[in-house]
Amino acid sequence: MSLQHKPSSLTKDSSMSFAETIGRLAKDDPAPLYLQLQRHLRDAIQSRHLHQDDAIPPERDLAEDFEVSRITVRKAIDGLVSEGLLTRRRGAGTFVASRVEKSFSKLSSFSEDMISRGRKPHSEWVSKSAGAVTPEESLSLGLSPGALVYRFHRVRFADSTTMALEYSTIPGYCLASPEAVTSSLYDALEKTGHRPVRALQRLRAVAFNAEQAERLGVKPGDPGLFIERRGFLQDGRAAEFTQSYYRGDAYDVVAELNDIS
Repeated sequence: MSLQHKPSSLTKDSSMSFAETIGRLAKDDPAPLYLQLQRHLRDAIQSRHLHQDDAIPPERDLAEDFEVSRITVRKAIDGLVSEGLLTRRRGAGTFVASRVEKSFSKLSSFSEDMISRGRKPHSEWVSKSAGAVTPEESLSLGLSPGALVYRFHRVRFADSTTMALEYSTIPGYCLASPEAVTSSLYDALEKTGHRPVRALQRLRAVAFNAEQAERLGVKPGDPGLFIERRGFLQDGRAAEFTQSYYRGDAYDVVAELNDIS
């Protein structure tokens, strides 16, 4: 798959090098070189001289431009990746992270969230299946033992960036078959009159295991957000049980609070 990306907005003026544009390292600065480079890159991102999805030069070019070793460059970039300011995309390079904010005040689907932010959502399906409800699913969905459910497992993308792993279980009375879901789960549920009208959500911080990290293109142990949603119909029946694992470097959760006193 070919990944399209835009060059750094700081490199469009060919008369200036990247180092000259964001500032060269000071020889009389007692701070380690990798921390100086981190500071220059961080300042360029936070001041919007480097924009979301901008590609930064390769490690070799940065090392030559700043007259430091590639180990120094890699250490500086690793720190900014850990902070969530940069993100590595396999086979494409290193980019300024593009974060997505998810509001908990509105019940919406992943596809709707991405489209509303000008992003293009799509999925890579891992599996679609039908089967009898498990004890955990039965408890979460309020279903009797042996009830039919449909399960959907996929990797969610915004543009070319992996965003989340998603595991959804839907009661059999909500859809005709697993094949009814082609792209948006909520679109499919709306067509049958079973789109949730309210939901309960909980979230917690997690560290990705090896399998999750491989699918998301991050490192094992990298931080993420686990979000569990139970969606309900107008009549109170459950319509959705979804567990999602979001990349911590690309996703923010926002909640609006009001004083009701």
